[in-house]
Amino acid sequence: MRNNNMELKELYKNNGTLEAQTFRLRNLEKYFNENFEASKPAFFTSPGRIEIGGNHTDHNNGLILASAIDTDTIAAAQKNNLNRINLISGNLKSRFSVDLGNLHIQEAEKGTTSALIRGMAAKFLLEGHMIGGFDCVLQSDVAIGSGLSSSASVEVLIGTILNEFYNAGGVSPVEIAKFGQYAENNFFGKPCGLMDQLAIAVGGIVFVDFFDKDNPKVEKLNVNFSDYGFEAVIVNTGATHADLTDDYAAIPSEMKAVAGYFGKSLCRFIKRSDILDNMKDLRIKLGDRAVLRALHFLEENERVKREVLAIKNGEITEFLSLIKQSGDSSFKFLQNIYSNKNYKEQSVSIALELTEYYLKKNFSRGSCRIHGGGFAGTILAFVEHNLFDDYMSLINRALEPGSVHKVEVREYGACRIKL
Repeated sequence: MRNNNMELKELYKNNGTLEAQTFRLRNLEKYFNENFEASKPAFFTSPGRIEIGGNHTDHNNGLILASAIDTDTIAAAQKNNLNRINLISGNLKSRFSVDLGNLHIQEAEKGTTSALIRGMAAKFLLEGHMIGGFDCVLQSDVAIGSGLSSSASVEVLIGTILNEFYNAGGVSPVEIAKFGQYAENNFFGKPCGLMDQLAIAVGGIVFVDFFDKDNPKVEKLNVNFSDYGFEAVIVNTGATHADLTDDYAAIPSEMKAVAGYFGKSLCRFIKRSDILDNMKDLRIKLGDRAVLRALHFLEENERVKREVLAIKNGEITEFLSLIKQSGDSSFKFLQNIYSNKNYKEQSVSIALELTEYYLKKNFSRGSCRIHGGGFAGTILAFVEHNLFDDYMSLINRALEPGSVHKVEVREYGACRIKL
């Protein structure tokens, strides 16, 4: 499952021409040499990801279906002898410098790239791996707030560079993913599961079972949605994730409260019959929303199993039906489509309504669902090739130009690029 050094032509089969990607990397090399001691830096790439199935299941040791995509973060990097990681973001025009002699959590830098760098280095060292300094410039097409996991893409990229420069590529993608989650939870200060990092580190479409969260079972699946006549589409609804931490945190908290009622730590260790047999008391003690969220978790796990089976059997209609069921469950039971703190802002609901109506009107087999954490951000849609341009025109007109992004499954996770 290791990616290691990959040829450019293998990584960018569908995302522009090889010439365009080579030009992109050469521009990054030029930017590197303008800011650091001129050299021949190594190149790295870390993809974004989409969540296909398993909405809010990973944090309760559930099942997920996710995919690396061809939108990525790239880096040019070179070792230094300073015991310091120096990183320049070409997107943000920002500089970050982390002293590897101080790998303690810094409250003042939470929410910053410095926190991700420090957290990744700290976890590498904590797990007995080697670390060292490097200079790096990066450029990302995984935009912040795009719903494609920009922070996870950067975490895994930093881990991949440390792995290649100081560990001879010996740290597995799954380990690097775990380190990324650790950095984000503890140093960056954002609660998250392991789905994003795993999809990005491993690559391709991955079916992950988190029953044993320390040793998740990861299975790569082979499917190309375009072979069935569909485009995978991300729609940016225009709403931001600002001030939504409490909304996100409430979901795992309420699920765990239901599990706790039965003396269990997580919803993965309870059954639907447990809830049904104790429904009245659960509603009184924990409230209806917590019960509904736990029920969503249990049914969503079963849906993921059926989605995987549909993919393996080439049953695209069944797969798309399950995607719609997942979206309906998130809206009605998980309730992560908008925040009750600002009920007048329902951009995700608008995007879902427009998409569902369009697909129905055009007798499409396509479907849509909330994408990722929810409450704002993006939706995922599957739209036939012949309808895509018309659909994109509709959404861009109703929301904002550039709201619709076609994405392709990327077979390979974060890796070093041969150039």
